This record gives sequence, structure tokens and C-alpha cells, in this order.
Amino acid sequence: MADQVAAMCEQLIKAVNVIMDAETSHIYRLEALKFCEEFKETNSFCVPCGVQLADKSQPAVVRHFGLQILEHVIKFRWNNMQQQEKVQLKECAMQLLSKGTRSILEEESHIKDVLSRIIVEMIKREWPQHWPDMLKEMEALTSEGEAQTELVMLILLRLAEDVITFQTLPSQRRRDIQQTLTQNMESIFSFLMAILHLNVEDYRKLARAHCRVAVATLNTLAGYIDWVSLVYITTGNCQLLEMLCLLLSEPELQLEAAECLLIAISRKGKLEDRKPFMLLFDDVAIHYILSAAQAVEVVERRYIFLKRLCQVLCALGGQLCSLVGSDVEVDVPANLNKYIEALLAFTTHSSQFLKSSTLATWGALFRHETLSKEAVVVEMAIKYLRASMTNLVKTGFPSRDDNPSCHHSRVDFDSDEDFNTFFNSFRAQQGEVVRSACRIVPLEAFQIAAEWLQYQIASPIDMGDATSKTAEGLCSILSPSVVQWDAMTVFMECMTTQIFKSLEEEKLPIDQSMELLQAVLNYDTKDPLILSCVLTNISALFPFVIHRPHFLPQVLYKLFSAITFDVAQDNKAPRTRAVKNVRRHACSSIIKICRDYSQFILPCFDMFYNHVKKLFTSDATLTHMEKCSLMESLVLISNQFKDFAKQKAFLDELMAPVVTEWTSDEMRHVLWDPATFLSFVGADQVVTEQSTDTDTAGLNRGRLSFCLYAMLGVVKRAHWPADLEEAKAGGFVVSYTSAGTPIYRNPCTAQFLVMLPNLLALIRTQNSLFLPENLARLSETFSRAHEMMDAEKNMVLGLTQHLLSTYDSPVYRTNLERMQGFFNMLYDNCFHVLGNAGMSLQQEFYTIERLAEEIAGSVFVSLDHVPDHRLRPMIHILVCLCLVLSCPPEYYDSLLCPLLGPLFAYMQLNVKWQVINQRTSINQVTQEMLEEQLVRLLTREVLDFLTVSCISRKYGVDFPTAELTELGKCLMKHENIYMSLLTLSFTSLSWKDTTNCHRTASIVCWTLLRQVVGGNLLPEAVTWFYTSVLRSLQVHGQHEVCNSTLTQLAMLIYENLRPRYMELKAVMTQIPNISVEALDQYDHRLMDPNAQKVGEKKRKDQFKKLIAGTVGKALCQQFRKEVHIRNLPSLFKKPKSDKDILKTEAIGLAALFSPDNDL
Repeated sequence: MADQVAAMCEQLIKAVNVIMDAETSHIYRLEALKFCEEFKETNSFCVPCGVQLADKSQPAVVRHFGLQILEHVIKFRWNNMQQQEKVQLKECAMQLLSKGTRSILEEESHIKDVLSRIIVEMIKREWPQHWPDMLKEMEALTSEGEAQTELVMLILLRLAEDVITFQTLPSQRRRDIQQTLTQNMESIFSFLMAILHLNVEDYRKLARAHCRVAVATLNTLAGYIDWVSLVYITTGNCQLLEMLCLLLSEPELQLEAAECLLIAISRKGKLEDRKPFMLLFDDVAIHYILSAAQAVEVVERRYIFLKRLCQVLCALGGQLCSLVGSDVEVDVPANLNKYIEALLAFTTHSSQFLKSSTLATWGALFRHETLSKEAVVVEMAIKYLRASMTNLVKTGFPSRDDNPSCHHSRVDFDSDEDFNTFFNSFRAQQGEVVRSACRIVPLEAFQIAAEWLQYQIASPIDMGDATSKTAEGLCSILSPSVVQWDAMTVFMECMTTQIFKSLEEEKLPIDQSMELLQAVLNYDTKDPLILSCVLTNISALFPFVIHRPHFLPQVLYKLFSAITFDVAQDNKAPRTRAVKNVRRHACSSIIKICRDYSQFILPCFDMFYNHVKKLFTSDATLTHMEKCSLMESLVLISNQFKDFAKQKAFLDELMAPVVTEWTSDEMRHVLWDPATFLSFVGADQVVTEQSTDTDTAGLNRGRLSFCLYAMLGVVKRAHWPADLEEAKAGGFVVSYTSAGTPIYRNPCTAQFLVMLPNLLALIRTQNSLFLPENLARLSETFSRAHEMMDAEKNMVLGLTQHLLSTYDSPVYRTNLERMQGFFNMLYDNCFHVLGNAGMSLQQEFYTIERLAEEIAGSVFVSLDHVPDHRLRPMIHILVCLCLVLSCPPEYYDSLLCPLLGPLFAYMQLNVKWQVINQRTSINQVTQEMLEEQLVRLLTREVLDFLTVSCISRKYGVDFPTAELTELGKCLMKHENIYMSLLTLSFTSLSWKDTTNCHRTASIVCWTLLRQVVGGNLLPEAVTWFYTSVLRSLQVHGQHEVCNSTLTQLAMLIYENLRPRYMELKAVMTQIPNISVEALDQYDHRLMDPNAQKVGEKKRKDQFKKLIAGTVGKALCQQFRKEVHIRNLPSLFKKPKSDKDILKTEAIGLAALFSPDNDL
């Protein structure tokens, strides 16, 4: 036998060398791999060969393979081995631990790892029942040397990870091992602490081997601190935490010590148990934490340590905020100022990541009912606000070297885009904390903001080295002046939003704010990026203007001048994105002011209106969107007329040119005929990029855009007074419903009704554009005009766009991009107009004659040809906003049922998912990913729409419940509609979208099915519903969240419908590996009213076992070899059962021999 083992070992060594040799051909490597795997699976010499190959005289790769063989034997053959073989293998493994490794500094880490795995695999199968002295044997090993001590630490750590963290073994074995670990935890912790203390002392005598042991011990402690009772962590007056604090000053051990400290201080639990953590606020502990942070060398390990130390401080702050002011009666620490100074030191560190790590703690301190009133915290709030002046500045891009934080960013971020995404989130979080600090010290915050703004106004423009690419003398997004203005603007916005909430009116610094506003209004800049910041500051300070109305005209003129802003004298030159953004920003600012302060601006209405008319006639550079924004602002102010006749007359005058254009014979001819429409917008013409001819088609597109934008602005903004008395006095109330609710009239209704026929015709025409004969009419230039734009594709695919350079580039688009943008805008805006009409006009909209037929004859025409990216806005904007959320209940039957029934029948989407599931090619991967994601998004849109229409979630004391909405009840009265809803809901469970599956299974399916359970459902329908749920378990069952909701749904269906439908049991018998006896037993309890009932949790567990055969495996698990760990005799006697033994004996025997007991 020895000769056979030696010969086999020689072959295995050759095979391993072939595998590891870089020069080996692919075929030879595959053959060698196959030989090694077959040996592990089938050969009877595995243990002797493994032991021989693991000898320390062999090369490391050979030893590792030998140990892998032993691990494989334990994992996959242990259950079939004789007791003597197990004992022999265990003794060999313990011998390898004792004598089979080289010295601690020489031994390879992967050898140590696999050796520890071997022991842990045996422990998982035999301890404590068959190996009671395991812990004593491990303790004895530590006396043999540093190498053995390190291995013992690795074993204890891996055991905790497998049992507690990853839970990679059956529940009974896990429970046995965890209970035994817990029972022995006092001795385990004493053992670990003794090992740590001993090796730290020896390490200080410059013994490198002991340093390695100390590191391993700290790592092991980290694996236990997370879950053991807090008593072991805080015992002996927090002796463990004290030692960890001391180790923060040891360069070789400080990182691991900080990890342990962080895990310990982050523990949750009873407040009483966490009270000892306050000892860490004592002088000694704080001193060690502070001194550990003082070192300045910048190496990566040191930087990681600083991150952990920062997290330790933050976790300590979390405990402080939880304990102070609670029932535990913890006093505010005497040296709170030292702790806060330490936190501030990290907040002012050059690393942006470290700064961001402190934000949650600052926020908790500033919001804390007790701590926020402490003098030291109030004083620190001012210091924090001063620090924010630096922290809000966007600097530290990894590609640059203009700030100390750039070095740290190169460690933390892969690219400038990565940093940019982080910083945007970081700044948003800073805004929250700054607002919290402003609540504590509002006047001081105002003073800081005022000083900063005055400093920026007085400072000359610094373009830095990052000047604009398209215009001389202009800043780029990264210029020093721009980033400073940008940061100051964020601070100003945070301060002004908070100061009005924190101070009474008489204490507001109105005079100072007006001085600031005057300085901003007087500030003149030709730089678009800085002007954008100026506009934001004007908006931020505007609430103060209410107290000084004479400033209003100046503010409006400043905003009007920004609307027509341009840097180039030659208006033909394409504008940069920064210029477009400034103009759009000015429009948004005016709309916001008119929306929020319309009553205040009303006295200036005539001046405003005259200025707008002057702009319309004199400035040819105004875009259609800018014109419509100004019209929208006027409509918002006109709402304050509170006089129906006056407002209607104004709207008639404002919209007269639009109504005339939209209802003209020419436009009617264009909007009603697809061929004429395509010709009108130029989509059937061949155009070159170099063409200099007058773009008639472009002007035509502009006419259509302007009409739709204007229509949308008026319909969206025109409204009656919110106060009923004012509405009655102004002539807005026409009658009352039977319930006494007033019925209003909207001053824009007459115009909308005149424009509606052509609007519906345009929607019908747009849907018809996707018919083959109309697609054929597109010219070569515009053949892709209906495809998604690149920006939309990136959004659907979740790809980030590089935003840093776009501000400098002209907003230049090809003819195709312009046409794509036009079609996209037109399609969306049509639905926005209809959607807002429902919300704004209400009764006047829903009482339009033949409205259901008109909408069905336009919106729902040619849907088979409309692409997915066009269906989404139709469902979201029109159907959800207009038809579902705004429609009064009295029109459900006459309007919604005739519309939603056919829509739900059409939106089954099953064919779309079948196309995706049947794909086998890998050509055009990006396009296929895009199409799949679009179908996924459309599915969610449709199911969201179904949920909004039918389901109302009520949040009770224990858990939320779902019920039908009034619309849902109305829809469920119609058999064809409710079958469409049920079919859609249950079919969607199996589509490859776990988010949709979970939401639909938990909220929708049973809520809908429950309504028809009492009816006469066909057995085939019931069977189909049930098998749909089981099929979805096959697809999604490997995901725990989906598994739970689908199992609950399946159980609800089975328990409620099984008494009436025998077919459900027939379905259950087809489940692979189902226990027929267990099914009969479950059925008996369900059907027999006299049968003993079991608790809900036990019932769920039983049902889950019954349908376990339907649960599909994740792809990564499908070809993995199963590891079976047998349960050992129970450690604890179960309490005697009160059940009748005669009745339960058979069940006990069945359970004893069930396959489950082999696992």
C-alpha cells in the first residue's frame, strides 16, 4: 500500500506542477485538473496521499493541494467514513497543527488558512457531542509555540464566521455550536485576552513573531465582539476596551485594535448594558484616541487606520446621543469639549472621505434635545459652520493636484466621475447638518453667510488654469472663483431656509439682508457660471424682500436681464450649456417667485406684463421654452385676481395668438394627417449638416413646440382661489355636488376645449407615425428619428454621464438629434397637457362629451406599433395623473372602466418577456440590454399603475394591510377587467424582475384574488393562479425576500381555496421530492375542523417544506456540489409533549426516517 500511495503522490505532484506552470498548454492543464478532481472524488488513498503531500518538506503549492484533499474528504466523505477512520484523520490533522508547519514568519498564509479550514470542518461535524475536549486541545496547542497559537486563533475566527456570520451549516448544528460557544464564552474571552496580553508584552520586546500572533488574536476578537453578550466586552471596568485603546499607539497593531474598538462601540442593545461605554469619554481613553490621530505620515495603512479611528469617534458619538437624555440617567461627559475637538479635527482633515464620515455624528449632536443646548456644542456649531466654508468647496479631484485632498482622493476614488458623484451626495448631507447648526445659532450663521457673500463680491475673478474652452476670459466649472461661489451659494440657501424657521419676525436681520441683496443686485458679471450662483443668492434672499417691497422691481429687472443673457455678440454662434442654464435658471427663479409670492407681486403685474410683451416683440433670441416660462409666471400672478371674468379676459388675450395658430386650417391639416405632419416638420427631407438654407421645417417645429408649451403652462398654472369664500365671490363656483362639494370652473377651460380636438388628433397622428407605411416616409437623414436619444439610453442603462466638461461645450446637436428631441418633447408634452387638464379643470374636463371615446380613439390607437420607451410616459403621465388620481368617483363607470379595461387587457406584456427569455445570441449586447431594461421599466410602470388604481395600503399597529380602492372595487365589478388584472398580476410574478415580483406578490395578488374567492371561479383558473405562484418560486425562490412573499401568497391561496378545489392538492403532488405523508397530514389539519390546530409560524414552516421542491437555484449554485452535515444527538432534552402518543407516534417515525434528517 505504501508503494501505491507513493506512486500516486508522485503523479499528483506532477499534475499540480503542470497546472501551476505558466508555460503549460490549455489541453494539458485541463487534463491535469481532471486527473486531480477525479482523484479527490473517487480514490481510496485520499487521506494517506493528502497527509504525505502536506508534509512541510514539500513545496507550498503541493502542500496546499494535499491539505485541500483532506478538506475535500471531510466535507464530502465524512458521513460515509467509519469511526476509526474519522479518529485517525482527526489525529493526523492535529499532528499537522502541532508539527506540520514551518515557523510563524516563514509559513505561507494560504497554508495556514487551509489548515484552519480542515479543523473547522471537523468541528462543525463533531463538536461538542463527539469532541467535548476541543477547546482544551486548542488551548494546549498554544503552549507549543507562536505558529500553533496563530493557527488556533485562525480556527476560532473561522468557526465564529461560519456559525454566526455566514451561517453555512444546518440550523440544529448551528444552534448546538452557538450555544456551546456561548456557554464557554467566559473562558474563551479570558483565553483570548491572556494570549493578547502575553504577545503584546513580548512584541514590545521587538519580537516579530509575537506581533503576528497579536494581530491574529485581535482579528479573532473582532469575530466574537460583534455578537457575544455585552457583559464580556464591558467586564472588569471595560478592561478589553482599555487594552484596545492602549494598542492604538502601537503602529503594527493599531489598525486591528481600531477595528475591534469600532465593532464593540457600534454594538446595539439595552441602554443599561451600553452605559459602561461612557468610560471611553474619560481623560485616558480620549487621550489615547487623540494622540493616535496626531501622526502625520501619509501611507495607505496609516490612512486606513485614520478612517477606522474616525469611525470609532463617530460610533462613540452615537452611544453618547443614545444614552444622554435617556432613562438610563447618564450625565453629559465633563470633557465633552475634548471629544468634540477631536471630531472637529477629522472634519477639518484634508481627506474628503474623512470629512464625510463625521457628518452623521454632527447632525445627531446638533439635533439632540439635551446636547444641542450645551454651551460647548453651541460654541462648536459656530466652529463647524466656519469649517463648512472650506468643506463645501468642491476640490480634491483625483486627476488634479491643486489641493491637499487630491492625494487622498486618488486612494478613495477611481475617477473624477466617481469623486463627483460622491461629492454631490456629501454636499447634500452637509446641507442637512449646516441647517441643523443654523437652528442652534441662526444669527451667527447669517453673519458667516453675509461675510462670505461680501468677500466673494469683492474678490476679483480667478479663472485658474481651467479656463473655458469656448470663450476667452470665462471660467470653467473647476475655476477657483466658481467653486467658491458655488460653495457660498449652498451655504446661503441652507442658512436662509432655516433662519425663518428659527427666529421670530422681529428678530430677523432684515436691514442687513437688504444690504446684502443690494450688493448682489449691483454685482455685474459676464461669466455664466458665476451669474447662475448670483441668481440663486437672489432667490435665497428673496423672502426678506417681503418686508421691504420697494426692492421688488430691482429684483425682477435683474432676473429679466438674466433671461436674455448671452456672452457672444454674434447671436448665430451656438450657446454653451452654461449660458442656456443661466437663462433657464432665471426663468425658473421667476416662476418660483410668482408661485410662492404671487400675492406680493400682484401690484407689479402691469409692469411685469408690459415688460414681457416688450421682450416678446424686441428679443428674437428668446427660445420657445423661455417665452412660455414668462407666460407661466403671468398666469401664476393672475390667479391672485380672484375674479373669474378678469382672469379669463387676461388669459384670452395672452393665449389669443396660440389659439389662432393651433386652430388654423393649416395646422388642422398638419395635425390630422401623418404624411402632411412629417412633411411639415421636415422628417421626410434629406438634410446635410452643412446646409445653410433657411430651415422652414425648423421654424415649423418651433411653432408646434411653442403652442404645446404655452398650452401646458396655462393649463398647469391657471387655478381658482383656494379659499371657498373668495372663490364664490370671484365667480369660480358654479354649483355643488350631491355631497355638498363645490364644483369650480377654471378660467382657461374655454381655451382648452377649443384646442382639445387638435391635441387629440396630434396624439393619434404621433401613434400612427410608427406604422410601417409612415416609417417608410422618413428620409435617410431621419430614419432613426423615433429611436431613443443617447442621454435617455444612458439613463435607462444606469450609465453616468461626464458632467464636468459639458458646461464649456456648445449645445450643438446634429439634425437627427434635433428631430429626436422634438419628437420626444412633443410626445411627452401632449400627455402632460392632458394629464394636467384633468387635475386643473376637474369636473369641467371629466364632463366633456364622449371623452372616453375621444381618448380611446387617439391615445390607444396603433399601440401595437408604439415602442416601449413611448408607452411609459403615456401610462405614467396621462393614465396615472389624469385618469386615476384626479378623476372624481362619479365618473369611474362612465369614463375609467371603458378606458382602463381595454388598456389592462392590452398591457399583459407576456409576449415581450417571452422574446427576452428566448434570446440566445450575444450580438448587439448593449441594444439587447437596453430593450430588456425598457421592458422591465415598462413592467414596473404598468404594475405601479395597477397598484395605484386598485390597491390602498393601510398602516395598522402591527403591519400594513392592503385593501381595494373605490376605483378598484368599481373595476372588479366587471368580469373581463378583473380577469385581466388577475392575469397580469399573476403572470408578472415569473418575469425576470425581482423588485416587481416582491411588490406584486406582497401587495397586489392576494388583495385582488381575495375579492373573487367567494365567486364561481373555474377549477382551471384556480389551478393556473396557484401554479403561477409556484412557477415564480422556480424563477425567484433563491432570493430570500421573494421566497418569503411568494411562500406566504401560495399558502394563502392553498388554505383559502383548497377546501373547494381538490385540484390544488393534485398540483401539490406534482412538486418534486414532496412528502406525500406530510402533505396528507397538512391537508387533514386544513380540512378537518376537529383536527388539532398548530401555530401560524409552525404552519408556515410546514408549508415551506412542502413546496421546497419548486424553489429554483441561483445560477452560481446550480453546479455546486452539495455539502451534507448530519445533526448530532440533541444537547438538551425537549420538554414532554402533552399530545396523545398513539396519534403522534407514526408522525414521529415518519420524521425519523425522512430525508431531511440526513442533511
